[in-house]
Amino acid sequence: QVQLVESGGGLVQAGGSLRLSCAASGRTFSSYPMGWFRQAPGKEREFVAAISGSGSITYNADSVRGRFTISRDNAKNTVYLQMNSLKPEGTAVYYCAARTVYGLGRNVNEYDYWGQGTQVTVSS
Repeated sequence: QVQLVESGGGLVQAGGSLRLSCAASGRTFSSYPMGWFRQAPGKEREFVAAISGSGSITYNADSVRGRFTISRDNAKNTVYLQMNSLKPEGTAVYYCAARTVYGLGRNVNEYDYWGQGTQVTVSS
């Protein structure tokens, strides 16, 4: 069993930055890829970024490439999402997720554990 707890969300103006954190517990954190997703009101949950267990491989969605950076600190059992140049369309609940098989996943059904989410609101 894996427990995931996100933090770091809040209200920010367009063009601003936030760093989200996801603290994991319960299993061998460093063994598994992690991902960030977001869900805006009335929309489906969408992929944002993923990172391999070692942290050496990352992948970002086209919509955030060049602005968001995913990273992890396995000693702290934590994965991060640094978000720069935020846009109003980035307003959503952001979720972290853990995948218990190797390989980066970009779909919701490829992840086995989810956090409760943290709200990010970007004002224009």
